[in-house]
Formats: sequence, C-alpha cells, structure tokens
Amino acid sequence: MSSLPDNLFDLVIRNVRLEEDGALADIAVRNGLIAAIESNFRCDAVLSFDGKGNFAFGGFVDTHVHLDKACILDRCSICEGTLTEAVRETARAKPGFTEHDVYERAARVVEKAISHGTVRMRTFVEIDPRAGFRSFEAIKRIRADYAFAIDIQICAFAQDGLTNEPETLDMLDAALAGSADLIGGCPYTDPDPEAHIAKIFELAVKHDVAVDFHLDFSLDPNKTDLPAVIAATKHHGWQGRVSIGHVTNLSALPQAIVIKIANNLSEAGIALTILPATDLFLNGCGHDHLVPRGVAPAHILAAHGVVTSIATNNVLNPFTPYGDASLMRMANLYANVAQLSRDAEIADVFDMVARSAARQLDVPHGLVVGSEATIILVDAKGPRAAVREIGRVVAGWKSGRQSFHNGNPKIHRPSATQSVGHPSLPPKSNRR
Repeated sequence: MSSLPDNLFDLVIRNVRLEEDGALADIAVRNGLIAAIESNFRCDAVLSFDGKGNFAFGGFVDTHVHLDKACILDRCSICEGTLTEAVRETARAKPGFTEHDVYERAARVVEKAISHGTVRMRTFVEIDPRAGFRSFEAIKRIRADYAFAIDIQICAFAQDGLTNEPETLDMLDAALAGSADLIGGCPYTDPDPEAHIAKIFELAVKHDVAVDFHLDFSLDPNKTDLPAVIAATKHHGWQGRVSIGHVTNLSALPQAIVIKIANNLSEAGIALTILPATDLFLNGCGHDHLVPRGVAPAHILAAHGVVTSIATNNVLNPFTPYGDASLMRMANLYANVAQLSRDAEIADVFDMVARSAARQLDVPHGLVVGSEATIILVDAKGPRAAVREIGRVVAGWKSGRQSFHNGNPKIHRPSATQSVGHPSLPPKSNRR
C-alpha cells in the first residue's frame, strides 16, 4: 500500500473528456485505482499528465487474435486467397515453428497492440501434433512478460479438426490443465462437425472454462453448424460462456432471418465476434464483380441483444496478409463496410472494441471511482469522433503505471526566411 498522505495522489491525468464533446475532467489515481474524477480538481500528485482535451476511456479489448501464426508471410504462398489455402499453408508452416520464433513474432504484434491502446486480448493458440506445445509455451511467456501493459487470455485451439486427429484432444486436455484459459474449436475443418462440437464442450465442462468457436466461414447460409452450437450451449448450461467468430454466412441472409438468428443467439447467451479484415479478404474470391463483402452484420445482431465485438484475427499471414493490430482502424473499417453513419450506430461500433468486447471476455471495463486505473487517451473529442477519424492513440496506463506514450505530432512550418514554394530549395537570395 502507498504511504502517501491523504491529499497526495500517485498520478493525476488532467484535462480529458469522458464523453463526446464533454466537459474537461481530471482523473486522480492512487494505488493503481481511480480515486477521483472531478472537473478542475485541486490536488497534488507525484506525477501529472496533461490530457490536452483528449478522450479518455478504459482501453480497447481484442476478443479474437492469433499471435502464434502472425507474421509468417515470408514462409507461405498466397495464390488463391481462399480459406482452404490459408489453412493449408499455415498447417504446412507449423512444423517449423520454434518457441523462440513464435515468441518473437507474437511480441511484435503485442507491442503494436499496446501502442494502439489495447489493454486486454484473447489469443487462440493452435495445439496439435504439428505445433506441439511450442506455441503454447511461447504465448504463456508473452502473457507473463507483457502483463505490465496488457491482460492476455489463452484459448487452446483445434484449428485442423479433432475427429480426424484424436491425439489433439489429449493435447488440448493437457493445455487446459496447464494454464490455458479456455477452449476453442473449428467445426468446419473437421470431417464430423457435430462430434467436434461435442468434444470441445466435453473439455469445457471438464475444466469449467469458456468456449470460443470459429464458425460458418463461408457464404453458404445452408451450410451451418450454428444450430449444433446453440443446442450444445443450452444442453450444458453454458449460456454466457460461449463465443463464435466469423459466421460470415450471415452476410448472405435477408435481414429478417438474421434477426431471428440474433434472437436465438441472445436467448442462448452466445456472443459474436466479427473479423472484418480477414472476412473481407477470404470471401468472394471467385467473383469478378459485385464481390460479396462476407462480413456478418454485427450491428443488427447487437440491436437484438447479442453481445458483439470487432477484432483483429490475423496479422501478416495467409488469412490476412496485412494488419497492425489497431482496433481503432478495425472499427472504422467495419463502419465503412456496414455503411453506418448515424451517431448512435458509430457509438455502438466503438463499444464493439471496448465495453461490449470486455463483456464478451467477462472482464471489467470503464472509468469509475474505485476501478482499476487502466486508461487510454485518444486524440478525439469522444468515441464517435474516434471511429470516424481513426483517432490517434496518444498514451496509456495500466493499473496507474504508464505503459506507453506515442509522442505528440508536430508540423514543421518553414521560417519566415525560407521559401514556401519549394521546401527543398534555399531562399532565393542564397541561390547561385
């Protein structure tokens, strides 16, 4: 505990906005917790930071990312740009993964995520006979080494199926006994999707952990494993503990049917994550015009009670050959793709990378007195402006300790004696 006197705080972050175009306020921190939020707060602090009117909030939450297979473009081929190719190329590369290799690549992405204001993350880690436990061991080290800035959940994940590779089941069981936080499955890569779903739930029940499925990654609404997941969730009483990612075939359905599915998901307590960059890249490759977007309408599902989030998924690999782990950019991308413009819609999109995403991971979020002093500043007047402008993330604190600062942009204007017509030329009087 701090030995500071009652009138002295560890930190005060001054002149920040807590809502769109809101009045400026100061946030006082003591012992890693928010001790006070007031306007023009008169107090002393060991450290003080001027927020300069920036928007302050509880930080971004990435509900779905693959750290173990990030940044492997140099060892994979992309000729088709399809899901089948991405799975195949990654499976081919996995045997060459070493613990050191996975750690270095994951650290690269995690540091980018931190600098972009992400404070919590759920990463899937593939565990099977090809990857072994090498990736799992590396990501456990990442989780520990970067805990000063970000909380990471590890999802032990069966990317390449279970019924076709029974040894994977035992490996996942061991990972859950060895500090994995939850279990993940991928029914569409398994010859028997329903058996795959059943086995994943058996492990979830055995270890009392949440479940996160990659699901229905196609544009065919008639090919779906969603009813089986809903049924299993209810059968095991796992409402509120199941998430599904992608579900791109929802983009091929009329809105009236999407609403019916939303009601079913809401009743079953199943959360949805969409991955705009990956879903856009891998869907519709066979079309030469009017290419389908392949992005599930998260805003419609959210409006009907489904907990929704927008996440990164993959970075620089065959699933997504670009990316920088910026959830601010991903939120803006989704708003563009979904053609959203109204203030309420844009505010909901921000929630999908913040408060709603935190709800999906069952973790706290928000700036209130008594909460953890995890605070991110964005160069914007509020959440809506941040989405519309892809607001620049300025700085962040985790439990009251500053974890990063991105510096302040500066425009270098020419002096009065310099030519403004051609910056590369000296003043006319100096030319020969």
